[in-house]
Amino acid sequence: MAAVKPNTNWAEDDIEADELPQPTETTDPNTGITTIISWKLDEQDRKVKVTRRIRRRVQTQVVSHSVAERKGWAKFGLDKGKPSGPDRKTTIIGENLHFRIAPVSKAEPEQADPVTSKPTAGKAVVCRLCQGGHFTAKCPYKEQLAVIDNMNTEGLDEEEDAGGAGGLAPKGAGGVGGKYVPPGQRAGGGAGESMFRSRDDLPTLRITSLSVDAEEDDVRELFAKFGHIARVSVVRDRETRQSKGLAFVSFESKASAEEAIKKMNGRGYDSLILNVAWSQPRGDRA
Repeated sequence: MAAVKPNTNWAEDDIEADELPQPTETTDPNTGITTIISWKLDEQDRKVKVTRRIRRRVQTQVVSHSVAERKGWAKFGLDKGKPSGPDRKTTIIGENLHFRIAPVSKAEPEQADPVTSKPTAGKAVVCRLCQGGHFTAKCPYKEQLAVIDNMNTEGLDEEEDAGGAGGLAPKGAGGVGGKYVPPGQRAGGGAGESMFRSRDDLPTLRITSLSVDAEEDDVRELFAKFGHIARVSVVRDRETRQSKGLAFVSFESKASAEEAIKKMNGRGYDSLILNVAWSQPRGDRA
Protein backbone atom coordinates (compact mmCIF):
# COMPACT_ATOMS: atom_id res chain seq x y z
CA MET A 1 0.00 0.00 0.00
CA ALA A 2 1.45 3.32 -1.07
CA ALA A 3 2.03 5.85 1.66
CA VAL A 4 0.24 9.20 1.50
CA LYS A 5 2.67 11.94 0.79
CA PRO A 6 2.27 14.66 3.37
CA ASN A 7 1.66 18.22 2.22
CA THR A 8 4.70 20.23 3.12
CA ASN A 9 3.36 23.55 1.75
CA TRP A 10 2.09 25.32 4.89
CA ALA A 11 0.92 28.35 2.86
CA GLU A 12 -1.71 26.30 1.01
CA ASP A 13 -3.02 25.00 4.35
CA ASP A 14 -3.40 28.55 5.61
CA ILE A 15 -5.30 29.59 2.48
CA GLU A 16 -7.65 26.61 2.72
CA ALA A 17 -8.28 27.37 6.39
CA ASP A 18 -9.31 30.98 5.59
CA GLU A 19 -11.70 30.01 2.80
CA LEU A 20 -15.37 29.84 3.76
CA PRO A 21 -17.58 26.99 2.58
CA GLN A 22 -19.96 27.69 -0.29
CA PRO A 23 -23.55 28.57 0.71
CA THR A 24 -26.09 25.82 0.32
CA GLU A 25 -29.82 26.02 -0.35
CA THR A 26 -32.31 23.20 0.20
CA THR A 27 -36.10 23.21 -0.18
CA ASP A 28 -38.49 20.93 1.69
CA PRO A 29 -41.14 19.71 -0.79
CA ASN A 30 -43.69 19.07 1.95
CA THR A 31 -43.63 22.45 3.69
CA GLY A 32 -42.18 24.57 0.89
CA ILE A 33 -39.64 26.12 3.28
CA THR A 34 -36.23 26.90 1.80
CA THR A 35 -33.23 26.65 4.14
CA ILE A 36 -30.21 28.78 3.16
CA ILE A 37 -26.93 28.07 4.98
CA SER A 38 -24.04 30.51 4.61
CA TRP A 39 -20.78 31.17 6.43
CA LYS A 40 -19.05 34.36 7.56
CA LEU A 41 -16.21 35.52 9.80
CA ASP A 42 -16.92 37.37 13.03
CA GLU A 43 -14.80 40.07 14.64
CA GLN A 44 -12.38 37.46 16.02
CA ASP A 45 -11.94 35.76 12.59
CA ARG A 46 -13.99 32.77 13.64
CA LYS A 47 -16.28 30.98 11.21
CA VAL A 48 -19.94 31.57 11.93
CA LYS A 49 -22.74 29.56 10.39
CA VAL A 50 -25.81 31.60 9.33
CA THR A 51 -29.05 29.71 8.70
CA ARG A 52 -32.08 31.37 7.09
CA ARG A 53 -35.46 29.77 6.47
CA ILE A 54 -37.70 31.33 3.82
CA ARG A 55 -41.19 30.37 2.75
CA ARG A 56 -41.74 31.30 -0.87
CA ARG A 57 -45.09 31.96 -2.38
CA VAL A 58 -45.85 32.08 -6.08
CA GLN A 59 -47.51 35.31 -7.19
CA THR A 60 -49.03 35.71 -10.63
CA GLN A 61 -48.51 39.08 -12.24
CA VAL A 62 -49.58 40.42 -15.62
CA VAL A 63 -46.62 41.97 -17.46
CA SER A 64 -46.02 43.24 -20.96
CA HIS A 65 -44.93 40.93 -23.77
CA SER A 66 -41.41 42.37 -23.84
CA VAL A 67 -40.89 41.65 -20.12
CA ALA A 68 -42.22 38.10 -20.46
CA GLU A 69 -39.95 37.48 -23.46
CA ARG A 70 -36.92 38.84 -21.63
CA LYS A 71 -37.45 36.40 -18.73
CA GLY A 72 -37.07 33.49 -21.16
CA TRP A 73 -33.68 34.55 -22.55
CA ALA A 74 -30.77 32.13 -22.16
CA LYS A 75 -28.34 33.01 -19.39
CA PHE A 76 -24.64 33.67 -19.99
CA GLY A 77 -21.45 34.02 -18.02
CA LEU A 78 -21.33 32.24 -14.67
CA ASP A 79 -25.09 31.51 -14.87
CA LYS A 80 -24.86 29.90 -18.30
CA GLY A 81 -27.00 26.76 -18.51
CA LYS A 82 -29.03 27.51 -15.39
CA PRO A 83 -32.85 27.59 -15.52
CA SER A 84 -34.73 30.82 -16.24
CA GLY A 85 -35.55 33.19 -13.46
CA PRO A 86 -33.35 35.08 -11.01
CA ASP A 87 -30.87 33.14 -8.89
CA ARG A 88 -30.74 34.50 -5.33
CA LYS A 89 -27.07 33.53 -5.05
CA THR A 90 -26.06 35.99 -7.75
CA THR A 91 -29.06 38.31 -8.14
CA ILE A 92 -30.69 40.80 -5.78
CA ILE A 93 -34.34 41.47 -6.56
CA GLY A 94 -35.42 45.06 -5.97
CA GLU A 95 -38.82 46.70 -5.69
CA ASN A 96 -40.75 47.51 -8.84
CA LEU A 97 -41.18 51.26 -9.29
CA HIS A 98 -44.07 52.48 -11.45
CA PHE A 99 -43.70 55.96 -12.96
CA ARG A 100 -46.66 58.01 -14.12
CA ILE A 101 -45.84 60.84 -16.51
CA ALA A 102 -47.87 63.96 -15.80
CA PRO A 103 -49.03 66.11 -18.73
CA VAL A 104 -46.84 69.14 -19.34
CA SER A 105 -48.51 72.38 -20.35
CA LYS A 106 -46.83 74.13 -23.28
CA ALA A 107 -48.43 77.48 -22.47
CA GLU A 108 -45.92 80.15 -21.66
CA PRO A 109 -46.12 81.50 -18.10
CA GLU A 110 -47.60 84.95 -17.82
CA GLN A 111 -45.07 87.62 -17.01
CA ALA A 112 -45.96 89.86 -14.12
CA ASP A 113 -46.46 93.51 -14.91
CA PRO A 114 -43.44 95.38 -13.51
CA VAL A 115 -45.63 98.39 -12.67
CA THR A 116 -48.31 96.51 -10.71
CA SER A 117 -45.87 94.06 -9.14
CA LYS A 118 -43.96 96.75 -7.29
CA PRO A 119 -44.50 96.65 -3.54
CA THR A 120 -46.73 99.36 -2.14
CA ALA A 121 -44.48 99.83 0.86
CA GLY A 122 -42.19 102.19 -1.04
CA LYS A 123 -44.95 104.24 -2.71
CA ALA A 124 -44.88 107.94 -1.83
CA VAL A 125 -47.86 109.44 0.00
CA VAL A 126 -49.46 112.39 -1.87
CA CYS A 127 -52.16 114.66 -0.48
CA ARG A 128 -55.23 115.01 -2.71
CA LEU A 129 -55.76 118.64 -1.72
CA CYS A 130 -52.35 120.32 -1.92
CA GLN A 131 -50.34 117.50 -3.54
CA GLY A 132 -47.96 117.52 -0.57
CA GLY A 133 -46.07 114.59 0.87
CA HIS A 134 -48.55 113.79 3.66
CA PHE A 135 -51.92 112.15 4.15
CA THR A 136 -55.04 114.04 3.07
CA ALA A 137 -56.60 113.82 6.56
CA LYS A 138 -53.51 115.56 8.05
CA CYS A 139 -53.27 118.32 5.45
CA PRO A 140 -52.38 121.65 7.21
CA TYR A 141 -54.06 123.66 4.42
CA LYS A 142 -57.38 121.84 4.56
CA GLU A 143 -59.38 124.73 6.05
CA GLN A 144 -57.89 127.39 3.75
CA LEU A 145 -58.56 125.30 0.65
CA ALA A 146 -62.13 124.61 1.81
CA VAL A 147 -62.84 128.38 2.11
CA ILE A 148 -61.48 129.02 -1.38
CA ASP A 149 -63.56 126.12 -2.74
CA ASN A 150 -66.72 127.52 -1.11
CA MET A 151 -66.12 130.96 -2.62
CA ASN A 152 -65.76 129.51 -6.09
CA THR A 153 -68.84 127.31 -5.80
CA GLU A 154 -71.04 130.11 -4.42
CA GLY A 155 -70.50 132.16 -7.57
CA LEU A 156 -71.39 129.19 -9.72
CA ASP A 157 -74.55 128.53 -7.68
CA GLU A 158 -75.74 132.15 -8.14
CA GLU A 159 -75.28 131.95 -11.90
CA GLU A 160 -77.17 128.67 -12.07
CA ASP A 161 -80.04 130.06 -9.97
CA ALA A 162 -80.30 133.17 -12.15
CA GLY A 163 -80.17 131.35 -15.44
CA GLY A 164 -82.28 128.36 -14.41
CA ALA A 165 -85.16 130.02 -12.59
CA GLY A 166 -88.30 127.92 -12.77
CA GLY A 167 -86.34 124.86 -13.76
CA LEU A 168 -85.49 121.76 -11.77
CA ALA A 169 -82.72 121.93 -9.24
CA PRO A 170 -79.63 119.94 -10.11
CA LYS A 171 -79.39 116.47 -8.62
CA GLY A 172 -77.73 116.57 -5.21
CA ALA A 173 -78.18 120.36 -4.84
CA GLY A 174 -78.54 122.01 -1.49
CA GLY A 175 -75.17 121.03 -0.13
CA VAL A 176 -72.59 123.40 1.28
CA GLY A 177 -69.70 123.87 -1.10
CA GLY A 178 -71.33 121.85 -3.86
CA LYS A 179 -71.07 118.60 -1.91
CA TYR A 180 -73.58 115.78 -2.38
CA VAL A 181 -76.38 115.66 0.19
CA PRO A 182 -78.49 112.48 0.57
CA PRO A 183 -82.21 112.94 -0.30
CA GLY A 184 -83.24 112.31 3.32
CA GLN A 185 -81.06 115.21 4.55
CA ARG A 186 -82.07 117.79 1.94
CA ALA A 187 -84.28 120.76 2.81
CA GLY A 188 -87.92 119.77 2.36
CA GLY A 189 -86.96 116.27 1.34
CA GLY A 190 -88.42 113.11 2.81
CA ALA A 191 -86.66 110.00 3.96
CA GLY A 192 -84.40 108.64 1.29
CA GLU A 193 -84.64 105.14 -0.10
CA SER A 194 -81.89 102.68 0.76
CA MET A 195 -80.23 100.62 -1.91
CA PHE A 196 -80.38 97.50 0.29
CA ARG A 197 -83.19 96.33 2.49
CA SER A 198 -82.29 95.79 6.14
CA ARG A 199 -82.58 92.42 7.84
CA ASP A 200 -85.64 93.62 9.79
CA ASP A 201 -87.51 94.40 6.56
CA LEU A 202 -87.05 90.85 5.22
CA PRO A 203 -88.51 87.61 6.63
CA THR A 204 -85.40 86.44 8.47
CA LEU A 205 -84.79 83.15 10.27
CA ARG A 206 -82.45 82.64 13.21
CA ILE A 207 -80.58 79.31 13.12
CA THR A 208 -78.86 78.12 16.31
CA SER A 209 -77.05 74.86 17.21
CA LEU A 210 -75.25 75.18 13.89
CA SER A 211 -71.95 73.41 13.30
CA VAL A 212 -68.93 75.67 13.71
CA ASP A 213 -67.56 74.26 10.45
CA ALA A 214 -70.57 75.46 8.42
CA GLU A 215 -69.85 78.35 6.05
CA GLU A 216 -72.22 80.81 4.35
CA ASP A 217 -72.32 78.66 1.21
CA ASP A 218 -73.26 75.58 3.25
CA VAL A 219 -76.15 77.39 4.94
CA ARG A 220 -77.31 78.83 1.61
CA GLU A 221 -77.28 75.38 0.00
CA LEU A 222 -79.20 73.97 2.97
CA PHE A 223 -82.06 76.51 2.72
CA ALA A 224 -82.03 77.30 -1.02
CA LYS A 225 -84.64 74.62 -1.80
CA PHE A 226 -87.37 76.59 0.02
CA GLY A 227 -87.14 79.76 -2.04
CA HIS A 228 -84.98 82.65 -3.13
CA ILE A 229 -82.55 83.74 -0.42
CA ALA A 230 -81.64 87.42 -0.14
CA ARG A 231 -78.93 87.22 2.49
CA VAL A 232 -77.02 84.65 4.57
CA SER A 233 -74.91 85.69 7.55
CA VAL A 234 -72.88 83.46 9.88
CA VAL A 235 -71.98 85.10 13.22
CA ARG A 236 -68.25 84.84 13.94
CA ASP A 237 -65.88 85.83 16.70
CA ARG A 238 -64.20 89.16 15.98
CA GLU A 239 -60.70 88.02 16.89
CA THR A 240 -60.53 84.34 15.93
CA ARG A 241 -63.09 84.54 13.07
CA GLN A 242 -64.45 81.22 14.32
CA SER A 243 -68.16 80.57 13.86
CA LYS A 244 -70.31 80.84 17.01
CA GLY A 245 -72.84 78.29 15.76
CA LEU A 246 -75.37 81.03 14.89
CA ALA A 247 -76.60 82.15 11.47
CA PHE A 248 -79.32 84.35 9.93
CA VAL A 249 -81.10 83.56 6.63
CA SER A 250 -83.27 86.21 4.95
CA PHE A 251 -85.83 85.11 2.33
CA GLU A 252 -87.55 87.24 -0.28
CA SER A 253 -90.99 85.90 0.63
CA LYS A 254 -92.56 85.08 3.98
CA ALA A 255 -94.08 81.85 2.63
CA SER A 256 -90.63 80.49 1.86
CA ALA A 257 -89.44 81.35 5.36
CA GLU A 258 -92.46 79.63 6.96
CA GLU A 259 -91.85 76.51 4.88
CA ALA A 260 -88.20 76.51 5.95
CA ILE A 261 -89.19 76.65 9.62
CA LYS A 262 -91.54 73.69 9.25
CA LYS A 263 -88.99 71.53 7.43
CA MET A 264 -85.70 72.51 9.07
CA ASN A 265 -86.57 73.08 12.75
CA GLY A 266 -85.41 70.03 14.71
CA ARG A 267 -83.57 68.51 11.75
CA GLY A 268 -80.16 66.93 12.28
CA TYR A 269 -77.18 68.49 10.54
CA ASP A 270 -73.55 67.54 11.13
CA SER A 271 -74.35 65.61 14.36
CA LEU A 272 -76.35 68.56 15.76
CA ILE A 273 -80.08 69.36 15.97
CA LEU A 274 -80.90 72.65 14.26
CA ASN A 275 -83.13 75.20 16.00
CA VAL A 276 -84.84 77.39 13.38
CA ALA A 277 -87.12 80.25 14.45
CA TRP A 278 -88.11 83.77 13.46
CA SER A 279 -85.50 86.44 14.05
CA GLN A 280 -86.70 89.21 16.35
CA PRO A 281 -86.17 92.84 15.29
CA ARG A 282 -83.33 94.65 16.98
CA GLY A 283 -85.71 96.96 18.89
CA ASP A 284 -87.81 94.10 20.35
CA ARG A 285 -84.90 92.14 21.83
CA ALA A 286 -84.57 92.09 25.59
